[in-house]
Amino acid sequence: MPTPTKGPRLGGGPAHERLILANLAASLFEHKRITTTETKAKRLRPYAERLITFAKRGDLASRRRVLGLISNKSIVHELFTDIAEAVEKRDGGYTRITKIGNRKGDNAPMAVIELVLEPVSPKQAVVAEAESAKSASAAKPAKVVETEVAEEAPVEAAEATEDAPKYAGSHAVLEDVNEAPEGFEIKGNEDSMKYHVPGSRWYDKTVAEVWFATAEDAKAAGFVPAGGEDAQEEGEEEAAK
Repeated sequence: MPTPTKGPRLGGGPAHERLILANLAASLFEHKRITTTETKAKRLRPYAERLITFAKRGDLASRRRVLGLISNKSIVHELFTDIAEAVEKRDGGYTRITKIGNRKGDNAPMAVIELVLEPVSPKQAVVAEAESAKSASAAKPAKVVETEVAEEAPVEAAEATEDAPKYAGSHAVLEDVNEAPEGFEIKGNEDSMKYHVPGSRWYDKTVAEVWFATAEDAKAAGFVPAGGEDAQEEGEEEAAK
């Protein structure tokens, strides 16, 4: 028997809770992102990711198992074709939760849960390549060349690395993380690999981990616009006004 979930149920009973989670998952797969309470988003995340795991298998038994929970065949078809293909190279973490503050009226904490459909970021590819190179170098001892030039080279390389920016067209955060460097007003978040332009929806609530001069520089570094291109274009128009 699976261990029951701790805490109060979302509905009046177990059957009601299963229907709530199934309907939330169907809406998430259909619209790719939904806004709900923080509690429902946290309960939906493992439920939806488990269904995506079944979709990645792609066999008939997995499809029938998902159809037993979500009765809409068009949504299940989209899950097994488009969504499963988009997350094929991901080993997990198919959803992302972003807190957006409390709801007016009952002051309930709200959140946006969305599918992570963008390709694996260049940062993750670089990390994987570095780990493979490290394991290969550990298996084979490095050859030491004792020359005067070899002794001076690491110092010059370290100085060049400190002066160079992490990404092209970027600037490191200042002591005051909320203060934008001159000419660099676009916030970048390295955890989600998304950028925010001034005036966009989550710009003021986002803590910058790197600053960019233009949106093109952020895209070139592997960052994607938070909320999509339309949300960031609206932010740029409001900042221009």
